Amino acid sequence: MTHNSHKDTKKQVSAQQKPSRGGWNAAIFIIFVELAERFAFYGLGANLITYLTNVLNQPISTAAKNVNTWAGVSYLFPLFGAFVADSFLGRFKTILLASVIYFMGMVLLTLSVSVIPLDYRKAIFFVALYILSVGEGGHKPCVQTFAADQFDEDSLEDKKVKSSFFNWWFFGIVAGSSAAILAVIYVEDSIGWAAGIGMLAIALAVSLTMFLIGIKRYRKQGPLGSPLTTVAQVLVAAARKWRVAEKCGSYSVYHADVLHAVGRPKTRTLTHTNQLRCLDKAMIIDNLDAMRTIRDPWRLCSLNQVEEVKLVLRLFPIWLSCLMFPIIMSQINTYFTKQGSTMHRAITPHFTIPPASLQALVGLTILFNIPLYDRVFVRITRKFTGHPSGITVLQRIGIGLFLSIFVMVVSALVEAKRINIAKEYNLLDHPKAIVPMKVWWLLPQYIIAGLADIFTFVGLQELFYAQMPEAMRSLGAALFLSVTGVGNFISSAIISMVQAISSRNGEEWLGDNINRAHLDYFYWVLAGLSSLNFCAYVWIAKCFVYKKVEEDDVPGEKELGAINGYVDGEII
Repeated sequence: MTHNSHKDTKKQVSAQQKPSRGGWNAAIFIIFVELAERFAFYGLGANLITYLTNVLNQPISTAAKNVNTWAGVSYLFPLFGAFVADSFLGRFKTILLASVIYFMGMVLLTLSVSVIPLDYRKAIFFVALYILSVGEGGHKPCVQTFAADQFDEDSLEDKKVKSSFFNWWFFGIVAGSSAAILAVIYVEDSIGWAAGIGMLAIALAVSLTMFLIGIKRYRKQGPLGSPLTTVAQVLVAAARKWRVAEKCGSYSVYHADVLHAVGRPKTRTLTHTNQLRCLDKAMIIDNLDAMRTIRDPWRLCSLNQVEEVKLVLRLFPIWLSCLMFPIIMSQINTYFTKQGSTMHRAITPHFTIPPASLQALVGLTILFNIPLYDRVFVRITRKFTGHPSGITVLQRIGIGLFLSIFVMVVSALVEAKRINIAKEYNLLDHPKAIVPMKVWWLLPQYIIAGLADIFTFVGLQELFYAQMPEAMRSLGAALFLSVTGVGNFISSAIISMVQAISSRNGEEWLGDNINRAHLDYFYWVLAGLSSLNFCAYVWIAKCFVYKKVEEDDVPGEKELGAINGYVDGEII
């Protein structure tokens, strides 16, 4: 390497030490957009079971399954939204279109609970509800990724700031959701649903305006091409060469780098890994490939393409092992809320806490502890581990999964006490009566749920962003959200299975009378399933290999690799 090239390299590394203020300035606008969207989503979703049971007169189990189904669809639609963003519109335009759809759906929802005649109200309500799911599908996979993209990927300092960004991003969305749970739900219960949902429509209008105000500050990328095409090409190429030996003296490997097209992000070279070696056949140049003057992308893929697909497939076992977490958390806005509705909630003679507002305890726990995690926990653990984030992303997720077990254990114990008090006062056959038990007994399960969220939810966000190929990060965000979507569907299925099995073998566990529903038994079942799931996660996490990017002849390679969980190829 020449003397001048060393100078250039030093300048490059020096530039990498300076964090991008423009990145934070643009990200702040996008954080406010997400804050308003979470305000709208939780202002509706957190109290939806109350509307379904009290206004539409649905049984508790039916309402719980409807809430889980809607939440599941809302968190699965981002897979489609990510495909549209990456293949056709780009993230900025997708966010803009999704925000308009979301706003229109909320306006229709406001009309459905106010001026729409009763004969058509239920149908219009559910139509509007799923229009919101469509808007959610375009919004969720793009906003977080679009915000993270405002930071320079090649700056070491920006990479450190980005890890902190995920914490503050989560802080912002929890602030929005907590504000909705405290304010909007009170308006819905005390003043009326039209006023409450109208507030959500106004919040979305403000959100759209804020997003447009920051338009000149954003770093925008056009559509990057369908990420599914790359995955399909590697799988097809590997299948077509299944008879080709991986190591043969007459064959070589196709190392061609992906060309940087205009408007596309810089694609960095990934290090070859030994996992999923069956896919390596896709990059072997056999005799047929050597005779061709034009490469067939469905028969020969580059090493980088193969490693990108490996990144996606390596995340799938983690995805599976985290499905139990949203099943646990889905109880917060369904059965936890119904528990609270039967307990003593009066603060003063003239003020009673709405049962759904208890969910704010999760948000308040997160808001209080995120700064402690970012400023205290990370700094202390960093001294012992040497890791820039204190602990690895997988360790962070694992701690949250472990805490989720105790969410169900504590919930089961508290519910057993509530049932005993109801029995003591002869209230078992009076499900709408208030049990003489303070609602603050529910405080521990909400607090532990908030702590679990800080570890698992934020950890999954960071994992599915950092470990995905740059061109597939919208897909990564969608896959992260789909954990919650599929988890909600599984939660509905578990409720149906428990109902069916328990009704055949005695008293139905999840009947409409919550005092005789044996909800504590249901919680113990979830605690057992969560314990088994945690054991599976630990085994999977031990086998996981973090992404490693090659930075040939560039000082600071070791530091850059450490951000992704590697030093000299070793997991840290």
